[in-house]
Formats: sequence, structure tokens, C-alpha cells
Amino acid sequence: MKTPAPILALAAALTATPALAADFSLTSPDIASGRPIAEQQVYDGFGCSGGNVSPALAWHGAPAGTRSFALTVYDPDAPTGSGWWHWLVFNLPSTTTEVPTGAGNADHPLLPAGAVQGRTDFGKPGYGGPCPPKGDKPHRYVFTVYALKTATLPLDAASPAAMVGFYIHANTLAKASLTATYGR
Repeated sequence: MKTPAPILALAAALTATPALAADFSLTSPDIASGRPIAEQQVYDGFGCSGGNVSPALAWHGAPAGTRSFALTVYDPDAPTGSGWWHWLVFNLPSTTTEVPTGAGNADHPLLPAGAVQGRTDFGKPGYGGPCPPKGDKPHRYVFTVYALKTATLPLDAASPAAMVGFYIHANTLAKASLTATYGR
């Protein structure tokens, strides 16, 4: 029995999509996957005295159809029962392929026009670096860039992290992550 052409075309499209997503990657000159985060990126408060400077991040290989990007930094090991959101950025234009060191400063952002920094679990927009409880095992900090199928999310800087996460996940075409650690 011969397979109909539309079924072959659909099968080809479905198998091509993961290859595009597999090419999507995230890198940083400031942090390395599996390595400890430098004091420059650590929070300044809650008993920590770091620089609280967001790292430079760069990505490439976004899939076709990407209309915007979002960035998040999440600590799944925070002793909250729900983790801790350290940085949320959304509505990054589709032409964006990197953010520089310090882009998370909410008072002097270095982000492209239209980008929004959402409210973190520190209670305000902007980057908030690692600061796990003293004596805890090192926590993991997951830096993720999302390629989105929409040009903007209908949210603002006051939107809670859970709402931002909901809209990001509902519009994700692909994502790329790197995970670094920090303990004290």
C-alpha cells in the first residue's frame, strides 16, 4: 500500500520541528552550565553581598516562526515549595539574539525597546541574583530563553511570575537553557 502524499508531508514536518528546536541554544560569557555563579551575579541583600549584575546571555538557532523571546531565571531548589523566580523578561523582539551584562538593572535597563521585566519573587521587576539560605546545598539556577509564537505577551511589569510563566508556556515554540549553581 502506498502512503498518501499529505501523510508523508505531515510526517516530514513533524520530524523536522524537533531538529530546529535542537539547534536552539543559550550561551553566556559570564556563567557556565554546571559551574558556580560568580559573586558579580549574586544578590545584594537577604544576607548576600554580591554585585547583583545580570549575566550577558546570547542565543542562536531559534525556530522559524519565532515572533519574540522571553528570558527567565528560576531556582527550583528554593525552600518555598514552588521555587524562586529571579528574573523574567518578555516581549524581546524577534531580532534580539543577546542581552548584555547588566541588562537586568530595572533602573537603567540595557534591553531593546518594548522588552518588559516582570516582577520577580523579590517583589519587583529586574534581575535578582542567587542568594540561597546559608548552609543549604548549592542551588541550581536555570537560565532559559524561550522562542515565542507571539510578538507580545499581554502583560506588564507588575504581572506576577506565575502569570508570566503561563503566557510564556502557552506560546513557546522552543526553549534553550543552561543551569549554573550557587551555595553559601
